Amino acid sequence: MNGGDGDVTAAPAGSLDWKFSQVFGERTAGEEVQEVDIISAIEFDKSGHHLATGDRGGSRVVLFERTDMKEHVGSRRDMERIDYSNSKHPEFRYKTEFQSHEPEFDYLKSLEIEEKINKIRWCQAANGSLFLLSTNDKTVKFWKVQEKKVKKLSEMNPDPAKSSENGSSTRSSVSSGHLSNGDEFSFPPGGIASLRFPVVYSNESSIMARCRRVYAHAHDYHINSISNNSDGETFISADDLRINLWNMEISNQSFNIVDVKPTNMEDLTEVITSADFHPTHCNTLAYSSSKGSIRLIDLRQSALCDNHSKLFEEPVAPGSRSFFTEIIASISDIKFGKEGRYILSRDYMTLKLWDINMDSGPVSTFQVHEYLRPKLCDLYENDSIFDKFECCLSGNGQRVATGSYSNLFRVFGTAEDSTEATTLEASKNPMRRQVQTPSRPARSLGSSISRVVRRGGESPGLDANGNSFDFTTKLLHLAWHPSENSIACAAANSLYMYYA
Repeated sequence: MNGGDGDVTAAPAGSLDWKFSQVFGERTAGEEVQEVDIISAIEFDKSGHHLATGDRGGSRVVLFERTDMKEHVGSRRDMERIDYSNSKHPEFRYKTEFQSHEPEFDYLKSLEIEEKINKIRWCQAANGSLFLLSTNDKTVKFWKVQEKKVKKLSEMNPDPAKSSENGSSTRSSVSSGHLSNGDEFSFPPGGIASLRFPVVYSNESSIMARCRRVYAHAHDYHINSISNNSDGETFISADDLRINLWNMEISNQSFNIVDVKPTNMEDLTEVITSADFHPTHCNTLAYSSSKGSIRLIDLRQSALCDNHSKLFEEPVAPGSRSFFTEIIASISDIKFGKEGRYILSRDYMTLKLWDINMDSGPVSTFQVHEYLRPKLCDLYENDSIFDKFECCLSGNGQRVATGSYSNLFRVFGTAEDSTEATTLEASKNPMRRQVQTPSRPARSLGSSISRVVRRGGESPGLDANGNSFDFTTKLLHLAWHPSENSIACAAANSLYMYYA
């Protein structure tokens, strides 16, 4: 936080002071958003120097690169000034874009395959090139993005000074010779004015994106997740019923490691909703289900991981079950923390933080929009209850974030003594809808490791200005910078960036 800023009081005590940084693709008042332009995926690379977005049209993966870091490669005094000053906020600029997927048609099932980009994952950079995976409902693609020098020829008739230089250099190296008929030949003093030499120069560079491999025909159902392995050689792709393991060098073969499809589809009770590799243990991954459970599996146990090594779920309190209980319990996204100790999950109403060493229940539960509980029937009627919100953790694991309706997103502190529960709006004034944070509830004494339940600044359906919430505008996708307090989030076709 910038202690010298006069508007610090806008944030609740103990919270970060979030400020607007940049926006790309900002809409003008009354501008209609095309469905194909709506952002459907956001991802920072591990260094935080690059950011990628994908859209529903599949026609664009847009890459952004950070620019403010390059300006400070200088003296030691400049570097020290960076260390002690937070006034400079992260800045990104447009780098390039390329078409990732095209509309396809499954002739066997008579189904159209949407080009919408579901997920983007960065791979290890090498030799100055960037690598990333992108997927739509059926096909994963591996991309290489590199900067190439463009070689061009100068004009064939350069200025006289250059032509004189060319003639002189030629004359100095070959002052005389013999023609094909045996006659002697020599250059006149000053060279030959009519003789021109083209010069190759490369003072421009072009960014090229090339699809290196296509991983296709391995999923009968829609792909909802892809995740890189820490070994740098493999990745997983997950659909509703199966998880496949791929080698990045082999595109025509994958190994099925999880299969929850029953013999009789009428016996199907839950589906896979998200999957993520452990950040450092290449043999461990987690996947979530529509019943609100998370399973941790060890690839060393067997080729087909039918049995999980750990199961994380929170039992429903007796008497609280309703028609909507199972729907809102479905987990839409899971993420491992940077160190791999914690897993963050998002269901329709809450964020939950799980310790992989404690499978009795979540360490913390954060209420995202509790005011919607009385309106679940309306949300079911208009299908909003099936919206899939993503979640993210800060690089140090001290905060978590997720989206909500009316282009709002919430940031919560994860420390035991933290009361941070900030509501921000995806606009140039993110604190406009900030509401007061209630006092921290008492900690549970029912277990040896106390679980923390926070309700984080809820309002009864109205924001701080008395405006009703808009369920047609939803902030589904966001990403946290891996090493700084900086968040990128998507509001329809606009990419907003904030820092603290």
